[in-house]
Amino acid sequence: MSYIKGYDPETLREIVDAHECRERLDEIGEQRSLPALLERVWLLKMLDRLDDSLVLSEQSVRVARMAGTRKDLLRARILHATVMRARGASAAAEQELTTCAEEAEGQGWSGIAAFAYQHRGRTHFEAGDFDAAREDFKRTLFLRQESGASEDELAAVLHAVDAADRRRMTSTLAG
Repeated sequence: MSYIKGYDPETLREIVDAHECRERLDEIGEQRSLPALLERVWLLKMLDRLDDSLVLSEQSVRVARMAGTRKDLLRARILHATVMRARGASAAAEQELTTCAEEAEGQGWSGIAAFAYQHRGRTHFEAGDFDAAREDFKRTLFLRQESGASEDELAAVLHAVDAADRRRMTSTLAG
C-alpha cells in the first residue's frame, strides 16, 4: 500500500495521510526486521518526527551492514540520507546520495540508483540549484524506464522535471 497521495508542486515533498502513517507505525510496533526498520524510518520522517527517524535510520544502516545484502545497505543509506536532508544537513545528504547512486549504477541496480538520484535531485531542488535538480531527475527518469517502473512512478519523475524547469525559468526571469 502506498501512503503517498501525491507531491507538493512547490516543494516536491510527498503528500501523505498522517492518520494512515500513524496507524501503520502502530501496526509495525517495535519489529526489528530490516524492512520494518526502514518502513518505520520513512513513516517517522513523513510524520516530521525527525529525531526519532534519524536514530532509527542509523540503526537500520547498522543492521543492513551486519545482516543484509549490499542492496539492503544501499537502500538503508539512501533513506538515512533523506532523513539528514530533512534535518537540514544537505551537504552530507548530497555526498551520501552521490556515493550510493554511483555504487548502485556500477552494480547495474537501476532501481536503487534511480532512488538515490531522485533524492539527490530533491536535495538540489531544495537548495535552489534547479539545473542540477533537473539533471538528476532526468537521470532518474532514464533509470526508472530502464528498470521497468510503473506509469505512476514515471509520472512522478516527470512532475519533478517539470517543477525544476518551472523553477529554473522563474529564477532566470527574476535574475
